[in-house]
Amino acid sequence: MKDKLMNGFLMFATKIQGQRHINAIKNGFTNLMPIIIVGSVCTLISNVVCNTTEGYVSLANLPGMAWLGSLKPIFDAANYGTMNMMAICICVLVAMELGVSLGQNDWAIPVTALACYISVVDTSNGLGTDITAAAGLFVALMVALVATEIYCKLVASNKLNIRMPESVPSNVAKSFSILLPAAITIFAVSTFGFAFKAITGMSVPQAIIIFIQTPLSGIMTHPLGILVIAFMCSLLWVFGIHGPNTLNGIYEPIFLAAYAENEAAYAAGLAAPNIVCSPFWSTFFSLTGSGITGGLLIAIFLFSKRDDFRAIAKLALPCGIFNINEPLIFGLPIVMNPMLMIPFMLAPLASVGIGYVLTVIGFCPRLVVNAPWTTPPFLCGFLAGGGSITAGLSQIIVILVAAVIYTPFVLMLNKQEMTADES
Repeated sequence: MKDKLMNGFLMFATKIQGQRHINAIKNGFTNLMPIIIVGSVCTLISNVVCNTTEGYVSLANLPGMAWLGSLKPIFDAANYGTMNMMAICICVLVAMELGVSLGQNDWAIPVTALACYISVVDTSNGLGTDITAAAGLFVALMVALVATEIYCKLVASNKLNIRMPESVPSNVAKSFSILLPAAITIFAVSTFGFAFKAITGMSVPQAIIIFIQTPLSGIMTHPLGILVIAFMCSLLWVFGIHGPNTLNGIYEPIFLAAYAENEAAYAAGLAAPNIVCSPFWSTFFSLTGSGITGGLLIAIFLFSKRDDFRAIAKLALPCGIFNINEPLIFGLPIVMNPMLMIPFMLAPLASVGIGYVLTVIGFCPRLVVNAPWTTPPFLCGFLAGGGSITAGLSQIIVILVAAVIYTPFVLMLNKQEMTADES
């Protein structure tokens, strides 16, 4: 039974990770993460350090610190250049990643994909943030995948290359060789967008948002939706498969779009609209590593009588502080260990559920800053909440709850060890 389950999950993970579109999405968002972090930090500094709005909790509102307000335009501009260009960036990055997986490492791929994206959105009022920022994220993603597939198939056919004499410089010859594939791709997408609107009365972006993005967002950002995602990530981990890496390409676009809405509202001084978003995931699922294994470390240090467990825990502690827990997962091990698999899957469900409830009752604010995933607990929550102490305390609460969940199993493992010694 164990072998059948293992083979089944390995086959599932292999298919997900081998699916080129999901892989391109995952890699594209991973490559975008430094830009998102820069934008998040700029938002935090702009609001917590440089905001001089009367009654606003900010360093600039302290006596003698008003001069910090003069620096706010610097961070606002940097934030605009990062967070408000998210759709443009993801269109380019996903197209590049998909092109490489199709064997076409071509500079024209991201340019063609971006041209296709602009051609199907409504630009009658210029390129507003509804096109460049999070509002256009999902549409840009879909167009990038379609446009890249079309372009790469046309290039691979070798029937549309315009061959130039050998005397023509190579860069010029290359431009002409891809001219027809790029032109056909852009015109095909643009024509489809025109015909679609003429027939249905709605644009392609409107249709994607209504029939794909909104339903997916409603499912994945629902409390039951995020519990299912947390369960699947943990379940894959106990079979030795990196759950978040496997499923990241599925949930990250939705979580990131929800986060961008929160960040934009926070920057504008408005209430954040979403509970579940990228910072919520890193704050309540990934803290101390998948499985909330910081709770396991606490349980081992307090109650374990096993020298092997305590030795591994001491080695794993420095990594756990920065949310890295492979030493525990493969060292104890947790993988395929019936006694630790159960709390490893229960702790994240409890953490995500408690985090959601704490947010609903107002103890933890809705999260507005995407702190790096290696940020230690409490500091991660503090930053994600825009400088909220209660958001940091919320992380401490869920780690302690995880310790309570792990403790009975650690005690049972003590008895297991004693029984083994007696035999």
